[in-house]
Amino acid sequence: MPDLVLDVALMALGVGVLYFGAEWLVRGSARLAATLGVTPIVVGLTVVSFGTSAPELVVSVVAAYGGNSDLALGNIMGSNLANIGLILGLTAIVRPLDVQARVVWREMPLMLLVTVALYPLVWDLRLSGGDGVLLLMALAAYLVFVFQSVGEEAPQILGEYESFMKASVGGAMAHLPDVMWVIAGSGCLVLGGYCIVEGAVQVAGALGLSQVVIGLTVVAVGTSLPELATSLVAAVRRESDIAVGNVIGSNIFNVAGILGVTSVIEPLVIPSTLLTRELPAVLFISVLLFPVLRSGWRIRRWEGAILLGAYIGATVYLI
Repeated sequence: MPDLVLDVALMALGVGVLYFGAEWLVRGSARLAATLGVTPIVVGLTVVSFGTSAPELVVSVVAAYGGNSDLALGNIMGSNLANIGLILGLTAIVRPLDVQARVVWREMPLMLLVTVALYPLVWDLRLSGGDGVLLLMALAAYLVFVFQSVGEEAPQILGEYESFMKASVGGAMAHLPDVMWVIAGSGCLVLGGYCIVEGAVQVAGALGLSQVVIGLTVVAVGTSLPELATSLVAAVRRESDIAVGNVIGSNIFNVAGILGVTSVIEPLVIPSTLLTRELPAVLFISVLLFPVLRSGWRIRRWEGAILLGAYIGATVYLI
């Protein structure tokens, strides 16, 4: 019982660290966007997405290196489910999210394409180092595409968030460079995610849950909490572009970046259920997001409730 209390306390500590990490990361990202003339959607699709996906990367690499491919794959699939259903669902319930048309017609298809592209790579029930290189090349192409698109968007963002940043950054840390905010926030997200996962895995193990269930639920939700915290903070601050871009960018990075890096370090053995259960579930909730985003270019509260319900239903089905 004392060990269980300590594990719960570790999880609580992780939540607190995650909050500050998300706050600092959104501040730094918004300031970088304003300073460099880059729109928040691009920052959300790159800097924020990578920073908040760091816990998934750490957990997946460690799990795969230790011979726990199921845990690594369950973490990625569960995280992508949670990103759309849990995070966008809850965030939209808290505050409806406005969505840019480019998210629907450009980023969304890319997310679906990367997810579908997994099928031929894992059809032989193995994700080799060569497959990982292909995924990383896809990630590199995505990054080139995102940064090239910056030139197509007028830098009207300059000064748009000036009053927001003056109001939100103060005190002794007011003069820290923007990059330091991003680094500090990302570091806290990694630390907070690690604390939550460590505590949650111990609690789940004490309750007798299987590794597959832990990967799809406890670990996946635990490593997705940075995205949840960042999206909630961004939405409350009316930074909808960062909130939505963070989720879509994270899903692309989870598949192309994390699975790519993980399989290059340690080839993954793919369970047959990935082709018939987990991957179809991720595709289903991804496709479900398309009409939601298309309807009025906004995710309303009731639509957020639909996404949340779809996530709960898919998780119950997978378990």
